[in-house]
Amino acid sequence: MSPIIRQRGEEFTLPSKYLLFILTILCTALIVITFNTNLFTGPLNSFAGIFVVPFQKGITICSSYIKEKTDKLASITQLLDENEQLKNQIDELTIANTNLEQEKYELTELRELYELDSKYNDYPKTGARIIAKDAGNWYYSFVIDKGSDDGITIDMNVIAGAGLVGRVIDVGPDWAKVQSIIADNSAVSGMVLSSSDNLIVTGDLELYRSGYISFSKLVDDADKVSIGDKIVTSNISDKYLPGILIGYISTLEDDSNNLTKSGTLSPAVDFEHMNEVLVILQVKNNGGN
Repeated sequence: MSPIIRQRGEEFTLPSKYLLFILTILCTALIVITFNTNLFTGPLNSFAGIFVVPFQKGITICSSYIKEKTDKLASITQLLDENEQLKNQIDELTIANTNLEQEKYELTELRELYELDSKYNDYPKTGARIIAKDAGNWYYSFVIDKGSDDGITIDMNVIAGAGLVGRVIDVGPDWAKVQSIIADNSAVSGMVLSSSDNLIVTGDLELYRSGYISFSKLVDDADKVSIGDKIVTSNISDKYLPGILIGYISTLEDDSNNLTKSGTLSPAVDFEHMNEVLVILQVKNNGGN
């Protein structure tokens, strides 16, 4: 038989059946050697100890680190969500508490008005809410939410707290403007309740910064009047009904003419904090100041 001669440039190829036979023999031999000797056990263990185990350890450390950070991030996210919920709850509770305090304040004020209404039960009255006021800290002039449609007319007296606030000076269908007794141009004929001596109470916004209003023209020849005495509206006023509490004498001194006395009063009404008032639905028409 003539030998197989490959021409230059031809590629050597091994038939598939021969390649499969060779690989089968090789695998069988490796299996036999593996089961009957420890040829590969030592080198493979050394390879695993040197390369595989540290690699697995590194993977384990990285996995633990990533898990720890992931758990921490999840915990932080949960805490942030809970914090936001708590903030919302605090806001809701703050609003609810504010509403309760407002309702408590209004209830206290309404109770005071009820007691005041009982004190002056001889006069017909209607309640009204203050809806506007002039600039400043004090209610020396303000507007209420009732007017001529509710029977309110000019010069009707207004009370709150424990006594006299002022009088109506302007009226609309559903509103009325009130001037209080602390206004600079206000004047009220008053009377010392204990002695029936008359005097004039005048408004003074500058003086009211100290919490007082002034009075003058008190005739007290018998020296019966003293600090702490109640001052009420007198029956000679043409603007104010008699017997309404104005305030209490705080200071008292003789005038330069030695005939009259003057001083200051602590008003019965807090003119810095008012929301509700009572309007007396009756007008005084006699002569006097």
